[in-house]
Amino acid sequence: MATAAASKPTGLEGIVAGQTSICSVEQGQLLYRGYDIHDLASRATFEEVAFLLLEGDRPSADQLARFKAELSRERSIPDELVAYLKAAGPMLKARTAVPMDVLRTSVSLLGNLDPQAQSNTHEANLAKAKRLTAKIATVIGHMQNVIDGNDIVPPDPSMSHAENLLCMIRGGERPSAEEARIIDVSLTLYAEHDYNASTFTSRVVAGTMSDLHGATTGAIAALKGPLHGGANEAAMEMLKSVDRFVSSGEGTVSDWMSDAFASGRKLMGFGHRVYKNGDHRASILRDLGRAYAEKKGTDAAKWFDYGDEMIRIMRDEKTIHPNVDFPCGMTYFVMGIPVPQYTPIFVAARVTGWAAHVMEQHANNRLIRPVSEYVGPARRAWS
Repeated sequence: MATAAASKPTGLEGIVAGQTSICSVEQGQLLYRGYDIHDLASRATFEEVAFLLLEGDRPSADQLARFKAELSRERSIPDELVAYLKAAGPMLKARTAVPMDVLRTSVSLLGNLDPQAQSNTHEANLAKAKRLTAKIATVIGHMQNVIDGNDIVPPDPSMSHAENLLCMIRGGERPSAEEARIIDVSLTLYAEHDYNASTFTSRVVAGTMSDLHGATTGAIAALKGPLHGGANEAAMEMLKSVDRFVSSGEGTVSDWMSDAFASGRKLMGFGHRVYKNGDHRASILRDLGRAYAEKKGTDAAKWFDYGDEMIRIMRDEKTIHPNVDFPCGMTYFVMGIPVPQYTPIFVAARVTGWAAHVMEQHANNRLIRPVSEYVGPARRAWS
């Protein structure tokens, strides 16, 4: 039985687990409700993309103004959650907790405080989705303020979603227009990606008719892992290892890669279950990040020098391409964003996709309950 099972796909690879009208992930294109990711990244704001995912279509000018006002009104977080974030400071500094853990607990706490938490109607889910989209960004900003020992920076209603997020993380320093645009695009690129591990988790939870906050909490736990959302953090730590190797005179990027291949080291930020010929999103973020880094000087641009050389070697020797997490790590790093906040920022974007999937699951629900193939011992007596 074990031999037969080993020949079958694992991790549900290639298995169609459901239908969705939200996102299409294919080698040739990535679509959010029919709109190509390149068009969205170059022509839309994150607020427009969030509206598209949550409300189902491209917003008119009036709808967008209404949506942005709704998000702005919901940015503040309850006093109970602020108190928890301050209490979490010692845990974060001791590293018994990491930002993704604190964010997961924060979303769960928000569920305890939301008057619509137990309602699964479409109207309640949509209202909760907007609240979570607005408040998760604030949680990330306040959490970083606590880590840095700074005063809590309140959200600014005059700023865009992306601009406000980066401003709070930086302790109140307003980002440049270019920096705000880079974060905005990164949020768009991360907003949705069909039945990935965290989204599938959210649908499994929602499929039991559990609530949106619970489904989002489960999705955050799934996203934390380095084989999913945590890859952007792991990719940057890997690049730091490359920098230490090269800067110490031990060898070149090519030498480091040869050592990694020889030792069987997993290179984070490369490869994708669907995109065998390259991730549509990676080049978009790489180009924005590289242009920004070059303006900052050689100390910033070197990370993209390392990264581009690693991409070339992986492509030429392994025929493996980078996914979006690889340029994300470099781009966020040269912007001064603390590495442990990379995946929480991913959450700030992907919460829109998760919520869209939860609403879709609740609208036409069937409990998700796959079967397994048993490969254990044959029946035996307990005597």
